[in-house]
Parts: sequence; structure tokens; C-alpha cells
Amino acid sequence: MTEIKSGDTVRIHYTGTLSDGAVFDSSEGRDPLEFEVGSGMIITGLDKALPGMVVGERKKVVIAPGEAYGHIDPAARQALPRAQIPDDIPVEIGLQLQMQSPEGRVIPVTIVEVSEETVTLDANHALAGKELTFDFEIVSIN
Repeated sequence: MTEIKSGDTVRIHYTGTLSDGAVFDSSEGRDPLEFEVGSGMIITGLDKALPGMVVGERKKVVIAPGEAYGHIDPAARQALPRAQIPDDIPVEIGLQLQMQSPEGRVIPVTIVEVSEETVTLDANHALAGKELTFDFEIVSIN
């Protein structure tokens, strides 16, 4: 049987869970996820688990934050004066917004704290700092 190697295009069915068992993503009910192994298209920890696997093989891997979405970066949190938030935007914890860097790059942020004077925005990925578990099966290798 053909074993997966870097550069192969693979398709996998997967379920991703957090340490408490909560599912954060799954291909259940959808087409398998397709990507090129070693291309950086998926998180490093999952990419590293694939070489040597064959079609039909299942694996469960636990991935540390450093090989998933990174550690929480305190510098990615910023408190803005509430007056800088346009009046038509509801200032609610959990609301996801988009900001633009001086270079024009879109940065997704989430409102994480609200006070009378400030609104704190967090640009960390929602899964940053979390250990992730992926249970997956190889569907095809090309």
C-alpha cells in the first residue's frame, strides 16, 4: 500500500476536540478535508502525524498549542477607548469584528472585555493556547 509522504495530496475525515471533549470542528456530514502534506495548509501537529499512514488507517493525536494555533500572545489584546467604536457596532463580549492593519491586512478580532471607558479586542486565534485532539481517518492519497 502507498504510504503518505510530504507533497502528497490527501483527503481525511476528522473530528477535532478540546481537552474537555467539546468538538470544535469536524468533517462529519461534509466532504473530506483535502490538502497537500507538508505545505503548511493545516496545523503543524496534524501535518506531522500523517507521513507513513495508508488509506483506511485511523489515528488519534493530541497536539500541543505550539504545533496548533500557538500560545496566547498578551500583545494581541488591545483596549481601545469606547468612543473609537462606531455607534452602529453593538459592543458585546464575544462579538467578532475585523480591523485593518496599516499595511491593509485584515485582522479578525473578538471583543473580550467591555467597560464604561474601554473595549478590549483580542486578535489571538480562538483556539490559541489550547491543546487539541484530532481523531482522523485517511480517505485517499494522491
